Amino acid sequence: MPIIKGLEWTFDTVASTYERFRPGYTDELYKMIFDYISLDDSCYAIEVGIGGGQATLPILKTGCNLTAVEYGEEFSKLCKDKFKEYRNFSIITNKFENTNFLDNTYDLVYSASAFHWVPESVGYTKVFSMLKSGGAFARFANHPYRDKGNLSLSEEIDRIYAEYYYKFYNKKQEVPAEYSGEQALQRAKIAEKYGFVDIKYALFYRTRTFLANEYSTLLGTYSDHIAIEENIRKEFFSKIEDAINNHGGSITVYDTIDLQLARKP
Repeated sequence: MPIIKGLEWTFDTVASTYERFRPGYTDELYKMIFDYISLDDSCYAIEVGIGGGQATLPILKTGCNLTAVEYGEEFSKLCKDKFKEYRNFSIITNKFENTNFLDNTYDLVYSASAFHWVPESVGYTKVFSMLKSGGAFARFANHPYRDKGNLSLSEEIDRIYAEYYYKFYNKKQEVPAEYSGEQALQRAKIAEKYGFVDIKYALFYRTRTFLANEYSTLLGTYSDHIAIEENIRKEFFSKIEDAINNHGGSITVYDTIDLQLARKP
C-alpha cells in the first residue's frame, strides 16, 4: 500500500502486534551485507527505525556496538527488553533526523523498511557525514504483493479496498503492482547523488501464508490502515476475513525484499 506521510506515529500504537506479525529478512540479504562490510566488536553501527527489532539480531550477533534510533516510545521499550542480554545494544528514542551523531564515526548505518519516513536529502546527507571512510549504508525493505495463486480472492479484496480504503481516503483506486527490479535500481541510484560510491542492489523473494484473522491482524500494523476511522476499519477488516474464508480459508503473500548498498569514499 502507498506510504502516507505524517502517519509515523501510528506504528507505536500497535508495537507488540507489529513485533509479532511483521516479518524479518532473509539470510541471503544479511550475507550480502556482511560480504560488503565486515563487522566485529571493534565496529560501530546505527539502525534507523528499529521498530519491533525485525532486522536487529543478525547485526548484534556480529559483536559490533549497535545503537538504534527509534521514534516510538513503545517500540523503544519493547526492544530494550527484547535485546537486554546484549551489552553491545543501546537505543535512542527520537527521530533520526533530529538526533545528533558524530561525523566520521560509524562503520555501518542501516535501515529496514523505515528510511522512506526520513526526508531524502536530510537522511542521505546525514548518513554520509556519520560514516567513516569506507563505511557502508544498507537500506532494505519488504514489499508484499497480493496472492498470485488465488486470482478470485485478489479480485474480491480489490473490490473491498475500493469500498472501504479508497473511499475513506477519497482517492482513485490504484492497480496493485509487484515491486520491480527497476524500482530497486532507481532507489539504489539515489545514493550517488549524495556522494556514495560502490553502489550495489539485489532482490530477494519469499512467500508467507496467513489465516483470515492473522491477515487482518497484519493489516492492522500498516500506518494507512491504522489511521482509518475505527468503525470503518472494523467492518473493512471483517469483509477481508470473510473474503479469505470464502476463498479457501488462507491467503498467501508474495514478498519482494530489496537491498541497496552504498559506500562512503
